Amino acid sequence: MKAYINDILETILEYIDEGVHVIDNERKTIIYNRAMTELEGMKKDDVLNKDFLEVFPTLDQNSSTMLKALNKEEKIIDHPQIYMNNHNQEVTTINTTVPIFSNNKKIGVLEIAKNITKVKQLSDKIMSLQMELSKTGKKDIFKNKFTFSSIIGNNKKFIQAIDYAKKAAKFSSSVLIYGETGTGKELVAQSIHYGSSRAKKPFLAQNCAAIPESLLEGILFGTVKGGFTGAINRPGLFEQANGGTIFLDEINSMGLQLQSKLLRVLQEGTIRRVGGLKDIPINVRIIASTNEEPYESIEKGKIRKDLFYRINVIPIYLPPLRQRVDDIEVLAKYFVDKYNKKLNKKVKTIDGFVLNAFKNYKWPGNVRELENIIEGAMNIVENESILKKEHFSPQANAKIFALAYESHIELKKSLPDTLEEIEKNIIIKVLKSCNNNISKAALELGIKRQTLQHKLRKYKITVK
Repeated sequence: MKAYINDILETILEYIDEGVHVIDNERKTIIYNRAMTELEGMKKDDVLNKDFLEVFPTLDQNSSTMLKALNKEEKIIDHPQIYMNNHNQEVTTINTTVPIFSNNKKIGVLEIAKNITKVKQLSDKIMSLQMELSKTGKKDIFKNKFTFSSIIGNNKKFIQAIDYAKKAAKFSSSVLIYGETGTGKELVAQSIHYGSSRAKKPFLAQNCAAIPESLLEGILFGTVKGGFTGAINRPGLFEQANGGTIFLDEINSMGLQLQSKLLRVLQEGTIRRVGGLKDIPINVRIIASTNEEPYESIEKGKIRKDLFYRINVIPIYLPPLRQRVDDIEVLAKYFVDKYNKKLNKKVKTIDGFVLNAFKNYKWPGNVRELENIIEGAMNIVENESILKKEHFSPQANAKIFALAYESHIELKKSLPDTLEEIEKNIIIKVLKSCNNNISKAALELGIKRQTLQHKLRKYKITVK
């Protein structure tokens, strides 16, 4: 039984995505899985049964998370580490390192490493670009600048939210914007900034869900050389945005430990770089957003209560597009005009059937989804002046226009015959969107494959 379990564990170790490295009390490697060989560019034979420092000469007792855990017998959770692998390439990992005990005696150390090298490289490029732009004074050269005049909509609830945001722009209190993905949270955040007395100072945005917490801390607050292995002296976004505004998107995805440090910024108006001892005063307005209902996030433990009450001074709720049906037509026409100019098209109007379908669709991706679908259709339009359903992708036809088609069918026959006509047309449309793959079409329709084949014979639908 024990051998059986060992075989299972070896298989798991070999196929998980995280790197796993285990050393014994003599610093010799006893486990080194496939993910770790790929991460560090080494072969197992180069590492197994070798002294750790012999294999990694750029690390030492103080810089290695494994040796720290081995010597101090303490857990190290989600700790960043930057070092050179065997191919002299810089590697950035987030490590969780724990001592291993058997019968109350330490027998070695386990390290689980997640490779975030590409994420780190991307964040470094963004940080370097922002620093360069702040030096030249050209802070907005590579991005659109949105103001309240950029916001489209006449819906009553939406207009109330925008009016509230306009009033908020006059002051510097913290703002929390709640809205589903694609409702325009950053657009409103930028409008508040550029409608305020801080408009000539930087507006910097950071998505809190895109980067691991330990790396995000350095991006926001900056780093001090020696703060962790590979760290350099560099200001974070708060220092770079001094005098201006920082927009923290999806703050409900930020780790609770980092939220506590953000709370300190709100309370004291100072930041401390990672690894630093000096408090640096900053004057930054914080606008945060969440794509989940804030009080639900608090109950789930995703947002700290104390942070919420400090940051929710001015709450703004952006309704989803399904609650702004009266805005769909004006938004659709706005996007048509936008892509007429961008793609050199001459579309003058949108077919009524298309608009009706838009108004009946739920738009889970909100305004962003509407724009993307219209952009796709505008690429297909050639010399036509009317945007029709045939210009939209098969996927859009299947999910947006099917119900609208049903609502346009008149009861010219008996009810059973009309229902059969609706069913036949839906099957044809779904088959087309699935490239005539019967199994996929049956799955899309929510019926068994045999049932679909029966209906194909019944309606004499030929599948090529």
